[in-house]
Amino acid sequence: MYAEGVAVMAGRIRDEDIALVRERTAIADVISEVVTLKSAGGGNLKGLCPFHDEKSPSFNVSPARNVFYCFGCGVGGDAIKFLMDAEHLSFVESVERLAARAGIQLRYVEDDRSAPRPRPQQGQRQRLVAAHAAAVDFYRSQLTTAGARPAREFLAGRGFDRSAAERYGCGFAPDGWDLLTKHLRQQGFTHDELVTAGLSRPARSGSLIDRFRRRLMWPIRDITGDVIGFGARKLFDDDDGPKYLNTPETPIYKKSHVLYGIDQAKREIAKQGKVVVVEGYTDVMACHLADVPTAVATCGTAFGGDHISVLRRVLFDSDERAGEIIFTFDGDAAGQKAALRAFEDDQRFVGRTFIAVSPDNMDPCELRLAKGDLAVRDLVARREPLVDFALRHVIGRFDLDTVDGRVEAMRRAAPLVAKIKDREKRPEYVRKLAGDLGMEIEPVQRAVLNAAHGPQAGGAAPAAPARPGRATPAVDSPRSMVEREALKLALQEPVLAGPMFDAVEVTDYQHPVHVAVRAAVAAAGGASTATGGAVWIERVRDACDDLAGQALIGELAVEPLRIDGEPDPRYVSITMARLQWSSVTGRIRDLKSKIQRVNPVSNKDEYFALFGELLSLEQHARALREQAAGGL
Repeated sequence: MYAEGVAVMAGRIRDEDIALVRERTAIADVISEVVTLKSAGGGNLKGLCPFHDEKSPSFNVSPARNVFYCFGCGVGGDAIKFLMDAEHLSFVESVERLAARAGIQLRYVEDDRSAPRPRPQQGQRQRLVAAHAAAVDFYRSQLTTAGARPAREFLAGRGFDRSAAERYGCGFAPDGWDLLTKHLRQQGFTHDELVTAGLSRPARSGSLIDRFRRRLMWPIRDITGDVIGFGARKLFDDDDGPKYLNTPETPIYKKSHVLYGIDQAKREIAKQGKVVVVEGYTDVMACHLADVPTAVATCGTAFGGDHISVLRRVLFDSDERAGEIIFTFDGDAAGQKAALRAFEDDQRFVGRTFIAVSPDNMDPCELRLAKGDLAVRDLVARREPLVDFALRHVIGRFDLDTVDGRVEAMRRAAPLVAKIKDREKRPEYVRKLAGDLGMEIEPVQRAVLNAAHGPQAGGAAPAAPARPGRATPAVDSPRSMVEREALKLALQEPVLAGPMFDAVEVTDYQHPVHVAVRAAVAAAGGASTATGGAVWIERVRDACDDLAGQALIGELAVEPLRIDGEPDPRYVSITMARLQWSSVTGRIRDLKSKIQRVNPVSNKDEYFALFGELLSLEQHARALREQAAGGL
């Protein structure tokens, strides 16, 4: 749940504009920028949830109703809610971003009685993104100046022409203490905004100075394409700073979550089911230009768990479609160490992990420059399984001509074999390891088994905890299933089902959570007053006071109906008849029990009244049974 009366400065967005944003936003387009979606049947889409780790997709999107729901962790809602949760935006920031995307001019009011007023100040994230966009333009304009000649020579020396520089937004931070800062202040950005964005920093004098000076600049974009930071490369010998300097951690730039090039590579990664992880900005550029469009790189930090989560969602790395993850670490000692560290994370991927190392220990940029585009493509094509590389380099550190060397190599290599997630491959790798060590298979097998049962053995990640307050209707009860179907029709097809649904009272529902949802539909004005979609579903959710009911509304909004093809009035009629029949037969049982307890002599009037009511109910039940049997 989230409030729609969230204030920005002194005003709030008009309710009708919020409704318009919901109606005009294609939620599948918004979510597919973060999560690769595949068909789930019935017009729905599915993918790996961005809010919890999972190996099988339980995250469902209903384009027809513009809502999403994860059956794994229970998070659901519309596109506004998705942006709030996925990008940690406020309600207003999410609405503003979607409105800009849909070309909707938002109106703001001081309160319900005031007239519309001009647009207030944007939320923090929009301001920081806008500041970075302005900085990109500034740096790019500086790349053509005389002072930027070393930057242009650096790019040309690595095989990147002007069009490549423009494609990746390369720029130059000029030799001045506060040129960017003054430029951005003139555009209306405040002192605090520039510091918070990481574009400027306070000097000893208290004034602001530019964070980056005399460096080649790469804009770093998030998965949606917004610039959220910069990578800066040293060009001059008298620059005492590090070779590469990145934007510091900010509200919008978290280096452990950022992958350079993901905005350009995400569609090819999803299409090919493959990603190539390289080490630097120029490597990403070289790979893309050499027709390896799935390359990405980390930004100033080691490849880690958050990067894995991002890639798995884009890859659709699941039990249904295991992807390929190819690392291109250098062949030197640091690269080998990085590769072994990557193998430690192998368990978090469902797909297979590989490594591609150039015979000459060149990175992709150097390889392209020396041998051309084909050599880069061949490097990726010649990849080998990461476990093979890891085993070879672990046992290569020991003298296998000695007993001590072979035994120690076995002890170090056995845990790697034990961590191979495909258990059917472990016996083959035991045999391979024994052969590489020149040992009998039995001691190697014991070492692997011991490692598999030891404290360092790889295991499946613990299941996500149950979501507090999540609805748990008795899905195995026929009555409960009919109640769910009726509620799904009201939420998903209110125009079709509205009049028949509203005619059935809340007293015909038995499960307490279903009762709460049915009451919420009535409180929202009834299904017959709705046109459907995210606006209607949020209206029902807002009207529901039961936390379990709120969660169930999100679930039912995307759960497929129990019918092949599109529902029609006949299907609605059958469903509502089955729902009422269950209720009526229950009342008949109660009435028969009551009649048996009434004395027909001393309480003749009551007896005949009850008997008449029973006959009427039985007649109604027969009609409902005939209606419910039609076609089911």
